[in-house]
Amino acid sequence: MQKNNYWANLKYDLPAGLVVFLIALPLCLGIALASGAPLFSGMIAGIVGGLVIGFLSGSHTSVSGPAAGLTAVVLVSIQQLGTFEVFLVAVVLAGLFQLALGFARAGMIANYFPSNVIKGMLTGIGIIIILKQIPHALGYDKDAEGDFAFFEAGGSNTFLTIWDTLTLYIHPGATVVALISIGIMLLWEKPAIKSKLGVVPGALVAVVVSVLINQGLLTLGDPWAIRPEHLVSIPVASDAAAFLAQFTLPDFSQIMNPKVFSVAFTICIVASIETLLCLEAVDKIDPFLRTSDPNRELKAQGVGNMVSGLLGGLPLTSVIVRSSANVNANARTKTSAILHGFLLLVCAALIPAILNLIPLAALAAVLILTGYKLAKISVFKEMWGNGKYQWWPFIITVVAVVSTDLLTGVGIGLAASAFAILRGNLKNAYFFQKKEYHAGDLITIKLSQEVSFLNKAAIKLTLDHLPENSKVLIDASDSAYIDFDVLESIREFAKEKAPKNGIELTLKGFRDKYKFWEADFVHSDPDPQPSKG
Repeated sequence: MQKNNYWANLKYDLPAGLVVFLIALPLCLGIALASGAPLFSGMIAGIVGGLVIGFLSGSHTSVSGPAAGLTAVVLVSIQQLGTFEVFLVAVVLAGLFQLALGFARAGMIANYFPSNVIKGMLTGIGIIIILKQIPHALGYDKDAEGDFAFFEAGGSNTFLTIWDTLTLYIHPGATVVALISIGIMLLWEKPAIKSKLGVVPGALVAVVVSVLINQGLLTLGDPWAIRPEHLVSIPVASDAAAFLAQFTLPDFSQIMNPKVFSVAFTICIVASIETLLCLEAVDKIDPFLRTSDPNRELKAQGVGNMVSGLLGGLPLTSVIVRSSANVNANARTKTSAILHGFLLLVCAALIPAILNLIPLAALAAVLILTGYKLAKISVFKEMWGNGKYQWWPFIITVVAVVSTDLLTGVGIGLAASAFAILRGNLKNAYFFQKKEYHAGDLITIKLSQEVSFLNKAAIKLTLDHLPENSKVLIDASDSAYIDFDVLESIREFAKEKAPKNGIELTLKGFRDKYKFWEADFVHSDPDPQPSKG
């Protein structure tokens, strides 16, 4: 199969682009609403994320758009700067800063994200999608689409909103539409259906059916009919002039305002980190195991944010929800991302009234299945099987992402992973040849190839607890590097504590590497190993 031949792969990329378009549509509007920005600014960002960044990006599967992780930053920044037009100047400058980071090759930090944290982030996002979409699937749309933070506006949180939905408000029509949509998409996954109708996305069929069902209920005047407040709500322009009037120009008279630079720098850092995290994550779930250039992605994001700011759009990042849906929809190249941006533009300009017939419950069903594919039970089993030093950072990241937000959760996960690495490093610096010793046994402490200052405390503690009147061999034959602080601890033990406790100490593999040891010990190794340093 030719993975980079765009025309040959169009039969895969076109359906994938349609699925991503359906997912992006409510998210663009919801994120704009949660950010306190004009609704159409979210659509502009989605269009630019597809057409501009999709074209410039080197990633085959990443999809960019307005990001939930920036909603709080945007909301506070607009209030701080006074007007949306001034905020747009900060978006343009943030793009310029990102472009500079790309040329400075700052994308290399993506190489330091541990895989257990990335998998934890993906799984956590999957769980968040499911939890956040349950109320929408049941017809309770109080919390805006695109809000993925645990603590919601108004003092509620994700679990309380679900509880309120189940106990206070379940819309029967929306619930039926969501269940039918999920059933259609699951049916579409069956090999018999997929082999014949796979070119048509199951998500598209589900959305069309949901519209037809609701229109039928509205025609009959049925109380189960879904009303406009539970449907997609794109601004409808009466003519071309009114459509163009929805684009907003930045107020460059405030470009020298220090507050604008402060906001721009914040957007640049948050958007860049979120983009690199998403890029690393989506590369891991790419079935063709392709890798993306993070520096090229930063440049693409920088240009995209500059264009979005100039047109009146929200700041952009690579977004894991859309990107993972793109992979799950079997996208092969970045054509799918470009197509999704093109569909957003055409539909917003030409047929917004038709899009406003789509029930949010149907789109929630699409997102719930996307979340399930990210948070399958098999992922938990795999990480458990990889051992505790992989499992604990993974599960901590999952819990932190679900209970806070993406960047905070990943930060906590990185701290947990660093702790696991340090703990593993401390335990792997040396090992005993036996676990239990009896009187008269020779206690052998074998040092590993690399012994850093991080191992000092563990080695010192071990030496301090050696039994009195014992025989001890510390073997550094295989060590290529031993930190000076560790050597000092061993020297101190050999000169003072070992004689005091009647311990007969033998050192092996030290003399040829560390000359200053030769005069210090009577029981030094008479036949040292050749130096490896």
